[in-house]
Amino acid sequence: MRALLRTLIILIACVSVTTQAASNAEINAKSTQALQEFYKHTYAGKQLLQQAKGYLVFPEVFKAGIGIGGEYGEGKLIENGKTTGYYSIAAASIGFQLGAQVKTEIILFMTQDSLNRFKRSDGWEAGVDGSVALVTIGAGGEIDTSTIKDPVIGFIFSNKGLMYNLSLEGSKISRK
Repeated sequence: MRALLRTLIILIACVSVTTQAASNAEINAKSTQALQEFYKHTYAGKQLLQQAKGYLVFPEVFKAGIGIGGEYGEGKLIENGKTTGYYSIAAASIGFQLGAQVKTEIILFMTQDSLNRFKRSDGWEAGVDGSVALVTIGAGGEIDTSTIKDPVIGFIFSNKGLMYNLSLEGSKISRK
């Protein structure tokens, strides 16, 4: 089972290398648009971004699967309002899944320690190198405040397709 998962990850990596990577200018423009969309969903999210020591914005994460799935996206790290690096996110999964989607992911590092651990890593994996508490946005843009005490929190939104199995666990984030 692990061999199949590793093979799928390698396949996703090969496909992503052969496709044209987004330029930094494209990532910046799409990230700005994604953050504006995020602010429309929730005012509390904007406050959390201001409190975060740094945050990753992946404006377009493409995910597809039929039993075996994969996802890939490119984004950037923002600290003190400035872009400090560009990153990619990739994951593979096996299990009940069917469909395809494009989603936006924002990952906030609420403590300096969690941000430093992320930046020192050579490929940071959600659920292994750090736990990510997913925050759900309720009606009227309300946020479940019980999860905002965690050092790393994440938002997934703007699904443009139907996909069962929303998670950040197992997603590997690497510097571009």
